Amino acid sequence: MAAPLAIRAAAWQLPERSVAVADLPELAALDPAERELCLALGIDRIRADDGLGALDLARDAARRALADAGVDPADLGALVVVESRAPDRLMTSEATRLQDLLGAHRALTFTVGGLGCVSLTPALLTARGLLAADPGLEHVLVVHGSKPATPARYRHPVTVNGDAGQALLLGRSGELSVLDCLQESDGAYWDLFHVPFRDRPVADWREECRDTTAYSFRLALETRRRLDGLLRRLLERNGLHRDDVRGYVSQNLSAGGFAFLEEALGITLLPACRDNLRHYGHLGPADVLLNLHTALRRGEVPEDGPLVLINASPVAAWSLLLVDTGGAPAPTYQL
Repeated sequence: MAAPLAIRAAAWQLPERSVAVADLPELAALDPAERELCLALGIDRIRADDGLGALDLARDAARRALADAGVDPADLGALVVVESRAPDRLMTSEATRLQDLLGAHRALTFTVGGLGCVSLTPALLTARGLLAADPGLEHVLVVHGSKPATPARYRHPVTVNGDAGQALLLGRSGELSVLDCLQESDGAYWDLFHVPFRDRPVADWREECRDTTAYSFRLALETRRRLDGLLRRLLERNGLHRDDVRGYVSQNLSAGGFAFLEEALGITLLPACRDNLRHYGHLGPADVLLNLHTALRRGEVPEDGPLVLINASPVAAWSLLLVDTGGAPAPTYQL
C-alpha cells in the first residue's frame, strides 16, 4: 500500500464584503444576451474585496488552519503554495513572502500550479510525495489565495469569480483521508481563455475566450468523455461500485454546469454545491473542498465512507479525488 495522505485541518478566509452579481459594474458593458447569461449562472452574490490580495487571503487562511491544529508555524516542515493567476509583481516569490509572513522559516517552500482549478490535485500529489520521501516530515501546508486575474468578476460565458483563501494542513493521518486521485489534461486548449496584458494598463485587462464554440460544445463533449472515463477507473481500481460512494462534490462554475455533470455521470451532487455557488461564486482551487466541508458540517453526508470530488478547468484539465471521512485510511488503492 502506498503512503497515506490525510487532511488534518482545513480553513478558509472569505472577505466580509458581499456583492450582488446584478450590481457588478461590468454588466453595464455587456450586450443583452451576455447579461442574461451572466444572471442565469445560478450565482446571486460573491464575496469580493479589492483591498485584499491573494496573499492576504492565503495568509489568513493559513494562520487559521495552523491555529486549529495547534501547530507552530516555526515547526512546519513544508509549505506548498498554489500559485495565483496574476501575481502582484513579476520576478518575485509570493511563496517565500508567505513563508516569511507566517514565520514558517524552516519550511521547504515552493509553488505548484498551471492548471487553474485543477491545480489543487498536483498540490496534494506533491504533499503526498514529500511525506512519503521524508519519514521525519510531519506536516505539509498547502495554501492558495483565489482572486480574479482581471478587474472584471464575470468570466463570459463561464462563471463569476469571488475571493477566498484556502489552507490545508496535510499529514499521514487525519479526519479526512485522501485515498486516490486521477488527473488528465489536453494541451489543445492551453490558451482557450487568456488575458493579454503586456501592452495595456491593469484597468484594461479583460479575459478573452479564443473560441466560444470550442468551449460550449467541443470542450463540453471532451469533459463528458474524460470525467466518465476517470470515474470508471477511479472506482474500479479501488474496488468500489457507484452505490458505495456516499456523495459527489464539484467545483462551482454554474447551475448549468452542475446539471451537465449530473446528467453526464449519472450522479447527484450534494446540496452544498448549489448553495455555495449561489452565495460565493467560483473560488478557483478552493471550491471543491469548501463545498465538501459545508456538506459535512450540515450533515449532508449520511455516514462515513468514500466521496468523489470533481474538478475541471478550461485549460483543459480534469481530476477526481477519492476521499474518506472515516479518519483511518481505508484498505484501498492509496495515492
